Amino acid sequence: MITQLKTGIFKPKALSVEAVDYEPRTIEEALTDPAWKLAVQVEFDALMANSIWELISLPYGRKVIGCKWLFKVKKNPDGTIALRKARLVAKRCSQVPDYDFKETFIPVVKPATIRTILSIVVSHGWQICQVDINNAFLNGDLTDEVFMQ
Repeated sequence: MITQLKTGIFKPKALSVEAVDYEPRTIEEALTDPAWKLAVQVEFDALMANSIWELISLPYGRKVIGCKWLFKVKKNPDGTIALRKARLVAKRCSQVPDYDFKETFIPVVKPATIRTILSIVVSHGWQICQVDINNAFLNGDLTDEVFMQ
């Protein structure tokens, strides 16, 4: 077998990251860039608008779970930047199974459900519009109090 290496063909990998593709590692780095600062503000506004948390003092004897900001550049098929996403997530490493949580799953739409909805739409002659979900929140019921810092 003749490989590219044996024939002398060498394609170096591009290890440099352009400034526009840069994904910050910390919230402090993100807040120095106006584009990332806007992404953080959009996430924060969505959390506040959906009343995700209530600001309180930590009760005595309760454990607190840390949080972290995650950043991701989403690109169009042609390689241009579509958007910058910032998400605030709980740090999983600080949680203890069966103490902090009992189950880990995310309900998703099954293909059969999508086919059923599309068949109803077609049978009624309705129009279908594209919907882009900016923020999705799980509608599960929490039975325990969770304290996040």
